[in-house]
Amino acid sequence: MDINKIWGGWNDAEKFSGVFSVTDENGIVFKKCTGFRNRAEALPNDYDTAFGIASGTKLFTGLAACKLIDAGNLSPEDKLWDILPYDLGRINRDVTIYHLLTHTSGIGDYLDEEAPNSSNQEEELCNKYPVYLWEKLEYYLQMIAPLPQKFDPGARFGYSNAGFIMLGLAIEAASGKTYQQYVTDEIINPLGLKHTGFYRMDSLPKNTALGYTGESKMHTNIFRLPIIGGSDGGLFTCAADLDTLWRSLFAGKILSEKMLSNFIKAQVKIREGRSYGLGVYRYDSSDTYYAVGGDFGVDFFTVYNPKHKLVFSALGNSEVDTYPLLNAIFAEMQL
Repeated sequence: MDINKIWGGWNDAEKFSGVFSVTDENGIVFKKCTGFRNRAEALPNDYDTAFGIASGTKLFTGLAACKLIDAGNLSPEDKLWDILPYDLGRINRDVTIYHLLTHTSGIGDYLDEEAPNSSNQEEELCNKYPVYLWEKLEYYLQMIAPLPQKFDPGARFGYSNAGFIMLGLAIEAASGKTYQQYVTDEIINPLGLKHTGFYRMDSLPKNTALGYTGESKMHTNIFRLPIIGGSDGGLFTCAADLDTLWRSLFAGKILSEKMLSNFIKAQVKIREGRSYGLGVYRYDSSDTYYAVGGDFGVDFFTVYNPKHKLVFSALGNSEVDTYPLLNAIFAEMQL
């Protein structure tokens, strides 16, 4: 596979601010570190810089839920209304953990990315519900519970941020810990992920990229994202930790063999050639697995191909669309 050709063929390569890396079992095969983690002070992004990954967090949430299923503390058949000690409003009483894991719950979404105006919707939410208050997952209930169902549980795939918030609440109920603490204790720390965490937006650790948004390209995203990431998005991580995560997962260090098989299995079709497992996307023709994320000042993907044992990760702190780069990788996988 010609990585230089993939990178060189991407029209927005020169605009990208972040880290793009390719690793195999022996280490780094290819890396590009561009732009600045702090533009005002001209501090450059480097391979160890941590970036917000937005909805890439759902990969960790899916793994956390599956660990609890592995341990017998949660079941895919468990109904949300039976698990949570909250009034769930208009959420259908038949919604299960499986529906949440596979984006087939149909519950009303507080941030509906299927809607054409999702960015405007997110700005309106941030104005109505100040992001410095978005610390605990139950805070989101006031935005979710009153919404009508979009479709019946199990009817189709419908990408759902609200569904993964509810999944995070189920993780809390089953584990007795906050979602963030459970992920830290059961995934981040045991795997030795060195620069991964639910960092506060107003207290980022060293060598963590600020996300930039807006026309000035100097405004950070601190007023556009939750103060602490939740189960649908907001984790920070770096390229090296993503390599560790993928290799640990497929080495059986996170889930049992049976649970891993179910985690990566095509559970629901998204469109031709693409499907979804229990918290992870699949590119079916090459048995490649991936996670993606995008938000104000964030653009992200990470990919693992077990056959070639290659990890591809792009972590950006602007809003350059990396999907063409991702699709170019998929195209090369088929050759």
